[in-house]
Amino acid sequence: MFSALSEKLESAFKKLRGQARISESNVSDAMQEIRMALLEADVDFKVAKDLVETVSKQSIGAEVLRTVSPGQQIVKIFHDELVKLLGSDASALNVEPPQRILMTGLNGAGKTTTSAKLANWLKKQGRRPLLLALDLYRPAAIKQLQVLGQQLNVPVFAPAEGETDPVKAAKAAMVWLKEQGSGVAIFDTAGRQDLDEDLLAELKRVRAVVEPNEVLLVADAATGQQAVSVAQKFNAAVGITGLIMTKLDGDARGGALLSMRQVTGCAVKFLGVGEKVEQLEV
Repeated sequence: MFSALSEKLESAFKKLRGQARISESNVSDAMQEIRMALLEADVDFKVAKDLVETVSKQSIGAEVLRTVSPGQQIVKIFHDELVKLLGSDASALNVEPPQRILMTGLNGAGKTTTSAKLANWLKKQGRRPLLLALDLYRPAAIKQLQVLGQQLNVPVFAPAEGETDPVKAAKAAMVWLKEQGSGVAIFDTAGRQDLDEDLLAELKRVRAVVEPNEVLLVADAATGQQAVSVAQKFNAAVGITGLIMTKLDGDARGGALLSMRQVTGCAVKFLGVGEKVEQLEV
């Protein structure tokens, strides 16, 4: 995911290696390259700016450890800040009662496939997953979830044929869920198109019916500079509790992950690295 960014950062750090001392001048030059590398990787401008400023302040005048060169020390400072931004530990999925997970995101992010991947992961953890189809807008979305559920031997809720109201579908899903007994419910909602305010309001009403303990934002790693506005809008509407980044097997620049993590404060719960149901990484 970050291979292209790593190469550009390596180029910037290379200029610092071998320097006898850290100065404002050589740090400034390196930070300019780092800022550009972050922006080219689709990291949000403010996120990149804040990260570079933090590293600069810590680097200039830093006491150089005897065992490392000044360049190596700046690399460590940058690495530590990046780890702090991303979070050093994987954040566990909350599957305590009421055991309800609401999957949200833009159209095309891969929510339905990711819902099935999550169900597969939960089965491997010894849990009993349940899939609930609430996407009434995308043609064949319900059928897709049913097929995936059948492949995984996971029960799937499908709304009544002809149902067009997602809130009514959510209420019916809750009745079905009660009949199923215990299990971790994964609600696959319709993708929101270009942050449409009416659809976000509708999602908020669905959330009120479902009352989930996890609200996961499923985002395409290639979201780009739109990442911050997407994360902020969804967070304001439904209160995001975690992120799932998808399509990391492609040529995505990966900056969206950094940006969304920073603006929401939410941990990245999973990474989607392929189309197969087992290709979900913690």
